[in-house]
Amino acid sequence: MLAKLTSKNQLTLPKAVLSFCQGTEYFDVTEENGRIVLVPVRLNRANAVRSKLADLGLSEDDIAEAVDWARDDGSRTE
Repeated sequence: MLAKLTSKNQLTLPKAVLSFCQGTEYFDVTEENGRIVLVPVRLNRANAVRSKLADLGLSEDDIAEAVDWARDDGSRTE
């Protein structure tokens, strides 16, 4: 089977190949000994959010405080 590389560096994979990966939107792409290897990845959105929060340096306490602040109806005074 052939897959054509477009001028925008996109590949269209044959349906026969993708039938083994139904429902997959993302692939981990690596090069091994001159071969391109695609491994189906199922993203866990919760892990993506946790990773982003860690990148921003936010802790669970920071998030809890922000949620409390957002839920405050203004009746409390500090």
